[in-house]
Amino acid sequence: MASRNQNRPPRSPSVKKEGTDDVPFDKRRKIGAGRMVGPTNSGRTRQAFAVVSNRQDAPVASNMGGAEGAECGNIEFTKEEVEALLNEKPKAKKFDLKAKLEQMTEHNKRFKLCIKWFQQVDENHVIEKQKLQSALESTEKKCSDIETEMTNREQELNATISRMRQENALLQDKVAKEESEKLNAIENHRKENEARVATEKLRASLSEQLEKAQQDIAAANQRAVSLDDMYKRLQEYNQSLQHYNAKLQTDLETSNESLKRVEKEKSTIVENLSTLRGHNNSLQEQLALSRASQDEAIKQKESLVNEVRCLRGELQQVRDDRDRQVVQVQALTAEIVKYQERTGKSLTELDCLTTKSKSLEETCSSQREQIRLLEIKLAAANEKLKMADLSALETRTEFEEQKRTVRDLQDRLAEAEHQLIEGENLRKKLHNTILELKGNIRVFCRVRPLLPDDGVGTDSSVVAYPSSVESLGRGIDLVQSGQKYPFTFDKVFSHEASQQDVFVEISQLVQSALDGYKVCIFAYGQTGSGKTYTMMGKPEALELKGLIPRSLEQIFQTSQSLSAQGWKYKMQASMLEIYNETIRDLLSTSRASGPDLTRTENGVPGKQYTIKHDANGNTHVSDLTIVDVCSISEISSLLRQAAQSRSVGKTQMNEYSSRSHFVFTLRISGVNETTEQQVQGVLNLIDLAGSERLSRSGATGDRLKETQAINKSLSSLSDVIFALAKKEDHVPFRNSKLTYLLQPCLGGDSKTLMFVNISPDPSSMGESLCSLRFAARVNACEIGIPRRQTTLRPTDSRLSYG
Repeated sequence: MASRNQNRPPRSPSVKKEGTDDVPFDKRRKIGAGRMVGPTNSGRTRQAFAVVSNRQDAPVASNMGGAEGAECGNIEFTKEEVEALLNEKPKAKKFDLKAKLEQMTEHNKRFKLCIKWFQQVDENHVIEKQKLQSALESTEKKCSDIETEMTNREQELNATISRMRQENALLQDKVAKEESEKLNAIENHRKENEARVATEKLRASLSEQLEKAQQDIAAANQRAVSLDDMYKRLQEYNQSLQHYNAKLQTDLETSNESLKRVEKEKSTIVENLSTLRGHNNSLQEQLALSRASQDEAIKQKESLVNEVRCLRGELQQVRDDRDRQVVQVQALTAEIVKYQERTGKSLTELDCLTTKSKSLEETCSSQREQIRLLEIKLAAANEKLKMADLSALETRTEFEEQKRTVRDLQDRLAEAEHQLIEGENLRKKLHNTILELKGNIRVFCRVRPLLPDDGVGTDSSVVAYPSSVESLGRGIDLVQSGQKYPFTFDKVFSHEASQQDVFVEISQLVQSALDGYKVCIFAYGQTGSGKTYTMMGKPEALELKGLIPRSLEQIFQTSQSLSAQGWKYKMQASMLEIYNETIRDLLSTSRASGPDLTRTENGVPGKQYTIKHDANGNTHVSDLTIVDVCSISEISSLLRQAAQSRSVGKTQMNEYSSRSHFVFTLRISGVNETTEQQVQGVLNLIDLAGSERLSRSGATGDRLKETQAINKSLSSLSDVIFALAKKEDHVPFRNSKLTYLLQPCLGGDSKTLMFVNISPDPSSMGESLCSLRFAARVNACEIGIPRRQTTLRPTDSRLSYG
């Protein structure tokens, strides 16, 4: 049984600084000559890659790895240097194994330097991202406080606006009253015209009564004197009215000053609001608020302009009425003088005209007062219009500043994301290259989401993901009874990972099949952990397609794009299952449709499915149906046919449990008509049956027999893995049909990847722990360096399973 520490990365050897006695002077001199220390833009030092490459000619000492580990912090690599390191080929002679070993050792040391440098760069990127995130959070908090204060200020301004609207309503009522008074004045003018007509009619009668009027002249003169006295008293009364108007004007000025103070407070509030909004990073919301405030200001401006226009029109109309009435008063006064000089009107007519003159003078004074009030309102409206223009200008300036801030932040964020993406791609490429050089089986771990029936009665989670830079995306911890079991794999997918996220990680491996490599991807785990969902998914739903349909779509799309370079591909597909240690052809036309678990174990009568391996590491299954495929639609039809024929059953742990091992094989033969190069690749996609415990599955009868066969084959797979990990001379591949079929993938020159699927259900903790320990053993196995199958001349070799 593997220990828990086997998945932890090896500790870097402790290295002392330069100048200590542990490093010889000659080696320190070489290391120092290989560095070019100096400040750079990012604060790190740089070392020429040529110096690192030239170290392959220097003698390798036992403590050289420690010295290189100490110098890792002062080395920086570029993209061209990394590609040169990846593409570097050994220069030793063909049979000089010792020189090859030394070169490979030196090459691996340079790889370690490059990887350590990349980890440091990755940590710096993560730290910078965390700083940016913290700054963003603090700014958002500050903006939320500012928004609260702005809301309070806005409520105060809304109250002020409501008061101004009430005053506006009062002014409108006054205007309506003035309109009614104007109509009354017009009516009085009409009556005066009628009186004038009546006066003309009376002239004839007055000529007849001239003699009588001459007699009354003396009395009229006396009464004129009394009228002059009355006129003086009226002037004194008018002066008192003017004093009263002056007092009203002073009151109005005080009210205007208070209104100006309110406007100044409003302007200061707007200025504070504009300065505080500069720190707000939720720029989309502010943009909407700024646009709304700008639109409101424009509407207020338009309404004020309309009000000013209406008030000006009304003012002009009142002035015209006043002028007409003044002219009428003057004409009437002249007529009175004429009548006094010529005819000496009677006392009754003089009293009537005096009354009319008083009423007209009162109307004229009231209209003057109204005109003055309207002029004051006009000045206030103009002031409001100027303030609205200033507010709109400040809002527009603030908006432009916020747009510049948004652009700067977006540029910085895009640059940081671009650097992270490039670093992640480089890390994947380096990691894949190291694994290919070591010949290890790659292992990916995927955790399915919790189902409604999982974890009933438990609140604690048994699965955790380390957040450190070294283990981010690669580590997983299981917690059982307060004890933590840490594991590290090539990639770990949480329950939130989508099918597309999983496929992106294996797309380069699928591409290797077109390049002439043998590729094998298989899913392992307990029943109900999501193996079939990972491999097949739901092909009818675009987002839920599994690895098999997505891989085939990529194969056909890439092969069509390579046709422009002269490549022509021929593809053949086969599908089989291993049920109760018996091989079944899922594409055979003589099989009964649908999953029939009561069939005989010998399969179709007359066909014997035997596994054979040739000297080149290729595998053949006799009498197996192989179908030529030319499009993804043909493959999809074959997958549906195989799914209907596959053996499934219901247990207490899974309603649709796979009761057999499903193996899909795609043989690829490519020929380049330009270079006459031929490649032969094989893509194996395998969905293993789930391991289960009889105490939980409740299997009886046929299900019990199936469970025993599944557990036996998976136990044989475990024995093979343990033998490979211990590098034993004998590996028991023949103990089961599954391990014998996978022999080239586990012990040959194939690129092999295993998906270990686990369930987060606390009741499945023991089985999940066993699955992860087995996956850790698989990840430690070395199966040899993958070999590409290619020739320069077209051959008639038979495509084989690999």
